[in-house]
Amino acid sequence: MGIPLFKGTEVERLRVAGLAAAGTLAHVAGKLQPGVTTADIDAWVREDTARRGGTPSQLGYKGFPATVCTSRNHVVCHGIPRQDEHLKSGDIVNVDVTTCLDGFHGDTSATFLIGEVSSDAKHVVDVARRCRDAGVAVVRHGARLGDIGAAVMALAKAEGCSVVEEFGGHGIGRQMHGPPHVSHVGKAGTGITLRSGMVITIEPMVNLGRPDIRLMPDGWTVVTADGSLSAQFEHTVLVTRDGCEVLTPGELSLHVAHGC
Repeated sequence: MGIPLFKGTEVERLRVAGLAAAGTLAHVAGKLQPGVTTADIDAWVREDTARRGGTPSQLGYKGFPATVCTSRNHVVCHGIPRQDEHLKSGDIVNVDVTTCLDGFHGDTSATFLIGEVSSDAKHVVDVARRCRDAGVAVVRHGARLGDIGAAVMALAKAEGCSVVEEFGGHGIGRQMHGPPHVSHVGKAGTGITLRSGMVITIEPMVNLGRPDIRLMPDGWTVVTADGSLSAQFEHTVLVTRDGCEVLTPGELSLHVAHGC
């Protein structure tokens, strides 16, 4: 399957879907506090996505049982929301929202700090956010896919963190997941050449410890093999002639200071 190039009204529809996903993530961010369950987050995503006229892309995808991934502390990705999983002061939690609207998908995530967190937690969250931004910064027409992974990996290594190799970003548009695979480890100047009109996600998973991971028995939840903290941030990005356009923009307050 080739990599689609989007233009005209398709790009506008991608913008609308991206803004919807970013809006839902911001809506959830404003409701997080100690005592909230990850099932509450699932319900909020379901309700807010519907309010914006969309549907949750993740629900039922390859059998995934929820509308959102909620990945807490040492969970790297694909955490399944649960009624018995409560956020506590000191936790970090990634909320990964994907919205389908008018036939196009927008995908975004952020990791939030709940209450009083450790310096290690602050560090891995900060590094993960900056790694995403470093990957976004090299995207432009004519760049190579390996440039993204090289930028992410260099920053994580300089900060004493590691990058998960088994999972990466992806093409997105009329499908939630499509080509190309966007590795967050790589060598600059290698891989396919990016072209204006491509739409990809950049979503590095950064571990405080080693990059090794393991899959839990539920078949979805991925955790760090050494139990170390993991954080992730994600944007959907349109490649342009002059650089790129972030289709899931928005300033989020990552530190949830209040409690119940």
